[in-house]
Amino acid sequence: MTSRRTTARTTAFFSAMVSLSCAARAHDFWIEPSSFRPAGGEAIRIALRVGEQFDGEAVKRNDEKIERFVILGPEGEKPVAGRDGADPAGLARCDKPGGYVVLYRSRRSSIELEAAKFESYLREEGLEAIIAQRAAAGQSDKPGREVYSRCAKALIRVGDGPQADRRAGLPLELIALDAASKAGAGASFELLYDGKPLAGARVCALRKGAGDQELSVRTDAAGRVEFKLDQPGVWLIKAVHMTRAPADANADWESLWATLTFEK
Repeated sequence: MTSRRTTARTTAFFSAMVSLSCAARAHDFWIEPSSFRPAGGEAIRIALRVGEQFDGEAVKRNDEKIERFVILGPEGEKPVAGRDGADPAGLARCDKPGGYVVLYRSRRSSIELEAAKFESYLREEGLEAIIAQRAAAGQSDKPGREVYSRCAKALIRVGDGPQADRRAGLPLELIALDAASKAGAGASFELLYDGKPLAGARVCALRKGAGDQELSVRTDAAGRVEFKLDQPGVWLIKAVHMTRAPADANADWESLWATLTFEK
């Protein structure tokens, strides 16, 4: 896969390089509302999507897989209502002006990949530390047994006020620090793991309709990255983190997949 590198904005961040096309072959999962900027009181269809290069297929609501599916706003936290098996997966209404956050947390799912495919997948997702751990344990030629879960957010704004993101308590969480800045300006994000900044993790940015063009950068010591998002439109920010699986998971590894969607 071809890639080219461009210089990242340096400001307070140590990550120096931004690269195009950071291996989008793995399936991403995200929240796609019918409008990121609805009118007050407008019913919003909350769709779930899975796919590649920010082009995905519908994921029907599956109540057995939902750990948490809510919308946070000026009136507090409300569940995203919906019918099991339906697409869109839910409906929400934002009555008051301000910023809203839709979040979806899935329960664990499991997968097993043969050794070569697992190693390739780790490399594509920037999980070189796991490759090194497997090598040190003499497991590079062993299948990868993994449990994974989704940690997705979408930002919605009603009215002309600022778009405000917030901590929502997801185990792996992307937080937009200034996503509402004008196109072309730097946009910074924070990545938290169990509520603490996660350093050295790869974060990617994709714009809807831009094909396989992606930006990627590693988080600094404060768990932050900055991108120059030079085009208006709908953006997807994503990150993955993998650790040894807990004893009750019946797997060797656990991965958490975080996404954040918003309109710039």
